[in-house]
Amino acid sequence: MKSRNEKVNASLAADAGSGAANGITYAKERTNRLTTVAMLSTAAYVLTFLSHFIPINIMGFLHYDPSDIVTVVGGFLFGPLTALVISVVVSFVEFITISSTGVIGLIMNVISTFSFACVAAFVYKKKQTLTGAVFALAAGVVAMTAIMLLWNYIITPLYMANVSREQVTAMLLPVFLPFNLLKGTLNATVTLLLYKPLVTALRRAHLIAFRSAGAAAGSLGGAPQGKKHASGKAMMIPVAVVLLTCVMLLLAWSGII
Repeated sequence: MKSRNEKVNASLAADAGSGAANGITYAKERTNRLTTVAMLSTAAYVLTFLSHFIPINIMGFLHYDPSDIVTVVGGFLFGPLTALVISVVVSFVEFITISSTGVIGLIMNVISTFSFACVAAFVYKKKQTLTGAVFALAAGVVAMTAIMLLWNYIITPLYMANVSREQVTAMLLPVFLPFNLLKGTLNATVTLLLYKPLVTALRRAHLIAFRSAGAAAGSLGGAPQGKKHASGKAMMIPVAVVLLTCVMLLLAWSGII
């Protein structure tokens, strides 16, 4: 009887120790996740701030903002809800610090980033491969472009009192459509180029567990060995070409070159 009681007590003690260890691990992972999201939000805001100095400005109110890159990275790592949180936080901080477009600008920024990053993160969550990442980013670009066409049609006459609804309608295809396509494609290609190095850096800093980041990193060219690794490197060539093309088109459209 005594031996049996000792075994039961030992089993209970082991279970308690395991539960405590799991609790500590969960707390550490949660802290690391919050730290990572805070870092990504800060980086996104810095990019938003720097974007005000980028000499790409269409019609005085359309300008290129690279912060979506960081937001979609957060979405790829932790899911679409995280992308939404980063989008709202960064847009709100911009609104109270450096924005000149007021509440309307805040709304449009959140909608634009949300439609790109959250859609891409949602699609990527279903298929975390290189092909899945490309398809997810493409879906994000299409969704953002379509949604922003509708919201530009709705909001622009309210933001610019001297511009009628008919004038906005006339600008949808020649102005808003290509601008959003170029902006989204540029951000998508940069994401493909930078995602693996960013994930690697976060993993080395022990902010992301290997099991969480390994599959995602491999899907964008970080496979450990063999053909997947080679195909990932080869994918960077067309991505770089698309990136350069988008930059040159934006510079030409802005009258810089």
